[in-house]
Amino acid sequence: MQAQAQEGTSKLIRQGNAQYKKQQYADAEASYKKALERNNKSVEGNYNLGNSLYEQKRFDAARQQYSNTIKSATGKEVKADASYNIGNSFMEDKKWEESIKNYKTSLKANPHDEQARYNLAYAQAMLKKQQQQGGGKDDKENKDKQKDQKDKKDQEKKEQEKKDQKQNQDEQKEQDKDQQQQPQPKPSKLTPEEAKRLLQNLAQQEKKLQEDKMKKVKGTPGSVEKDW
Repeated sequence: MQAQAQEGTSKLIRQGNAQYKKQQYADAEASYKKALERNNKSVEGNYNLGNSLYEQKRFDAARQQYSNTIKSATGKEVKADASYNIGNSFMEDKKWEESIKNYKTSLKANPHDEQARYNLAYAQAMLKKQQQQGGGKDDKENKDKQKDQKDKKDQEKKEQEKKDQKQNQDEQKEQDKDQQQQPQPKPSKLTPEEAKRLLQNLAQQEKKLQEDKMKKVKGTPGSVEKDW
């Protein structure tokens, strides 16, 4: 009975492998899942199901199957390959730190895997680049912030200048209004002869006032009688 179950599992896995080679990844997924229903600890079933999900770009689900593979597998090479594939799935998502971690795990299990070593170096380089770009982003944000502050100050300065200008205009209007309210000299209606006579009279009056003033200043002071 157990042998029949194992044969059924193997048959479904072989079926899934054939579908996988034809790039029928969804069909292969279905076959592997049926195989795992018979034996959920099948290393080959979990690993190949992970591959079919990976090809469909369902990376989270693929990582779960690779993790199941690592739990069930006893051989280091299979564990190394599963960790390597997990690293690749994280690389597809541009999650460099996670991919680095899994490439290192893969290399611990299989130190001679040059492809894992290359991918590790690539992921490390991309992480460094990302961090540098992140710093550049911070610089840009700082520059944008400084620009916003400068624009704000310039705007405040312009608004203040407008207020000052309006205030000056208002003050000038008030001054003009006051001047308009003050009595303005009326144009003279005198004829030239009348104006001449008026000037002569004013001159005579001025002369008389000057003479009277001089008399008050000059003259002999009255004698001061002593009371002793």
